[in-house]
Amino acid sequence: MRYTWIDEYLMKKRSVTKDLQPSWNWIRYHIGGKMFAAVCLDNQNNPYYINLKADPAESEFLQSQYEDIIPGFYSDKRTWISVKPDGNVPDELLKNLLDKAYRLMLEGFSKKRMREIIGLSCCGTDCNSCVFYKTDCEGCNECQGKVFHAPAKKPCPIYACSVNKHRYVSCAECSELPCSIWKNTKDPQLSDTEFENSIKERVQNLMDAYK
Repeated sequence: MRYTWIDEYLMKKRSVTKDLQPSWNWIRYHIGGKMFAAVCLDNQNNPYYINLKADPAESEFLQSQYEDIIPGFYSDKRTWISVKPDGNVPDELLKNLLDKAYRLMLEGFSKKRMREIIGLSCCGTDCNSCVFYKTDCEGCNECQGKVFHAPAKKPCPIYACSVNKHRYVSCAECSELPCSIWKNTKDPQLSDTEFENSIKERVQNLMDAYK
């Protein structure tokens, strides 16, 4: 198979898991427990198709442009495609299609569930890496933004704007990211430089997870 980078590429995505379906001999990649891509193996464990979730309209177009992209093998042929592992589909195109497959499956969940699956707050904070998680704070997603540093019984201003007001999954959907609310919601323990680095890191977390 020419696309030897697939496993590493997919496993770098947030919250992706994989397994081997033994009766099919498929290596399956999941988000939130649902498969969005698979590498189909023959009896000698050689790949013969790469299956991935696809938008129906784009699927038809791709099949008209590339002979190595066909309707999904052993899958819903309207919403899945198969790519031949030794064909001529450009690597960058396949990466783009895998990104879209990941997002398509993720977007099938509720917004609340999406945040839980990704494991980021709406502002891109990874609560699992926070020293206050499960001690002083149960987590932004779990308490609907009413974190320990927010005003009593009120959500963090970022959560209030992003989730409660605009009904976004996260601030990644906002064209003003990072906005003035972000810049005004500062941990007083951080220096200006540390705070700017925190903003950059959180924005990157959101871009990696949702874009």
